[in-house]
Amino acid sequence: MSQQDIYTMQDPTTEFYHDKFAKQPQTPPGIQSKMQPIPDCGEKTYKGSNKLTGRKALVTGGDSGIGRAAAIAYAKEGADVAINYLPEEQSDAEEVAEVIKSLGRKAILIPGDLSEEAFNKKLVEEARTGLGGLDILALVAGKQQHVEDILKLSTEQIRKTFEINVFSLFWTIKAALPHLPKGSTIITTSSNQNYLPDGFLLDYASTKAAIIAFSRALAKQIAHKGIRVNIVAPGPIWTPLQICGGQPQDVICDFGVTTPIGRAGQPVELSSLYVFLASQESSYITAEVFGVTGGMHCG
Repeated sequence: MSQQDIYTMQDPTTEFYHDKFAKQPQTPPGIQSKMQPIPDCGEKTYKGSNKLTGRKALVTGGDSGIGRAAAIAYAKEGADVAINYLPEEQSDAEEVAEVIKSLGRKAILIPGDLSEEAFNKKLVEEARTGLGGLDILALVAGKQQHVEDILKLSTEQIRKTFEINVFSLFWTIKAALPHLPKGSTIITTSSNQNYLPDGFLLDYASTKAAIIAFSRALAKQIAHKGIRVNIVAPGPIWTPLQICGGQPQDVICDFGVTTPIGRAGQPVELSSLYVFLASQESSYITAEVFGVTGGMHCG
């Protein structure tokens, strides 16, 4: 796909990959560069227009999938970017850093586990120091592991899923808020699972509903500070999260085909939304949920 293709009117049902996927199990957290097809995160297909010139963004889960697409889009819009990821995802993170640096922007790599409160504080400090400030938080990272039966859903998994998906939002934002200037933006990442949950994603879906309540309450609490908070709620997007346990392997082949659009989404299809919500173009928007679901709704 050439760079201008996504800006040319065309049939959305066939614009991106729309064939069956092959089963391709990986051990969590999964490496994007080993996926087939490799998700489109906008390396070649997203074109920036200086909407975020001079901004300084922290993106969690920035090595792959939706977080990677947001990080690349931010850099193409003129922002310097710090990305967080797990140490096992270093190879993917280095690819993102190369893209960001090739655009003349600063890239800060900060590996670490968001389920640890102390690391969240360290993450914010390293991002703020490395970038020379901070004014965009795009909190995308998440844990998703399917379990068919609640009786087999361990307390350890429940705790870890909530720590990464929900608790880390509290910890990261508490650490960052004293340093965010007026005009800063916070973008959290929920899912249409908050509204249309699959039975095998009991803990994950619960966290995604919690994220919406948290974000809306936070938006109201800090609006007077001149800081906005909004939520992106994706549907079935082709990312490593899906193939390393997020979905049962027997549904991977037809992943996304039940949406009205008839295919899975690609991470780059969320890029413009993460940019819009981070930019001044959305100055009167806060506490809102934006679905990117192929027609499956987000609430």
